[in-house]
Amino acid sequence: MYRAIAANKRNTVFIILLFVIIIGMLGLFADYYFGGGFTIFIGTLVGATIYTLVQYFAAGSQALGLAGAHPITKADNPRLYRIVENLAITEGLPMPRVYVIDDPAPNAFATGRDPKHASVAATTGLLELMTDRELAGVMAHEIGHVKNYDIRVSTIVFGLVVAVGFIADILFRMAFWGGNRNSNGNPIMLVLGLAAMVIAPLVAAVVQAAVSRQREYLADATGALTTRDPEALASALQKLGDYARPMRRQNSTMAHLYISDPMKPGVVDRMFQTHPPIAERVKRLIENSNRF
Repeated sequence: MYRAIAANKRNTVFIILLFVIIIGMLGLFADYYFGGGFTIFIGTLVGATIYTLVQYFAAGSQALGLAGAHPITKADNPRLYRIVENLAITEGLPMPRVYVIDDPAPNAFATGRDPKHASVAATTGLLELMTDRELAGVMAHEIGHVKNYDIRVSTIVFGLVVAVGFIADILFRMAFWGGNRNSNGNPIMLVLGLAAMVIAPLVAAVVQAAVSRQREYLADATGALTTRDPEALASALQKLGDYARPMRRQNSTMAHLYISDPMKPGVVDRMFQTHPPIAERVKRLIENSNRF
């Protein structure tokens, strides 16, 4: 488990470097295509760095805002608050802020840059559907994301995916409307440039999905270890699969934060899915139940 946590911290650095390379390549192409020397390249890297730093501190609040989550106290929802409080005490973690999302779709997520600045959120649909054991399993999964520093990785990925898409979109529009100086109307350069602008966000999405799938498996294992009740989490996951429905407020850039895919089925191809199959997650929990 501790090796997995250390791997997550290393993955944070790797992900940042990978996205910086993608952003830098977009900037280099823009410099070549529009004849800007290294002006666009440098400006792009500086802008992306500033944006990522801002996102590092603000993405948690942004995710909660995008989800329409509102904070609660123990008096507002004693059941959910006490479950989260007990789990935090069990893991020796600071008490995260607790939020509820008014949405009939059963789901939950954790966000924030580290355990001291963590938040967990659950939908009203989840609270109505789950038994106390199952709800504890789901929230233990989310607390697992906090413990494993998954939320730091998620926050950075969330910000950088948005940055890559934003920059690619700007360059795509410039290629059509801004003209160029160096390509001299060369259709090959235009095709290559446009292909790069399309591929870059796709690569970013693939990285996001791959990281997210591994995070979910690890959080499942951590949650089961916390509660010593893998069957409860397996039952909760089965319900999430059986009663899945799209969230009212969908946003693909934060889909990887949720315990279950909040998007409409079939919207994304399998390679871009941010969550491993529910059946596979349940199978792993049951097969390893004697180890927890």
